[in-house]
Amino acid sequence: MNIDPNQGSKTQRVEAMFNDIAPKYDFLNHFLSLGIDRIWRRKVIRMIIAEKPNDVLDIATGTADLALMLVKKLPEVRITGIDLAENMLEVGRTKVNKLNYSNQISLKHGDSLSLPFADESFDSAMVAFGVRNFEDPVKGMSETLRVLRKNGKYFVLEFSMPRRFPMAQLYRFYFRAILPLIGRMVSGHRKAYTYLPESVRTFPDGNGFITMMEKAGFSHCRFKTLSFGIATIYEGTKV
Repeated sequence: MNIDPNQGSKTQRVEAMFNDIAPKYDFLNHFLSLGIDRIWRRKVIRMIIAEKPNDVLDIATGTADLALMLVKKLPEVRITGIDLAENMLEVGRTKVNKLNYSNQISLKHGDSLSLPFADESFDSAMVAFGVRNFEDPVKGMSETLRVLRKNGKYFVLEFSMPRRFPMAQLYRFYFRAILPLIGRMVSGHRKAYTYLPESVRTFPDGNGFITMMEKAGFSHCRFKTLSFGIATIYEGTKV
């Protein structure tokens, strides 16, 4: 989806879109991915747990799915989640309070391109399906680098484009024809689930994303593809 300057910046449009779909977001996430998104998140969580962080920043936290998954595995961890969409955060706060994790998970409204935290505030940072929505991905990742402590790790889970037959062809058909139709019917939002496949198609993945991480200042960057290339986990370090 192209950003029309007459309708505000990409940041403003993404914020409005996710505010609109917040009530149905969790259901659609799991339904449209056939539950595979939970498996992807668990893989990221295992990588974070290995670092044994005390303070974790969850960027574009949405409804706090990743934060809740981490706190269940690391009971002493402190997690700060930040997101543009207040309606998504409200859904997340309800979930956090219901599960009695409000002492460990704090959800704040804010922009990933201008994080409201001091330098070197966190041991690790994580983001699931969010960097693609940044107005300026390199600037956003540079901000993440700023608030990480030395040797802090940055973990990104993001959609990617499969390259091999037949998964590439099946994936493109599902993303272009099936996902927008179901997403529109359930969420009632005409553009949100058209934006998703278009944003994935045009966003760098694999080595292209690694190049952006390095440009933002991260070192020792690497990636691992999941589910035949449908998603990818990226990891970088602040040295």
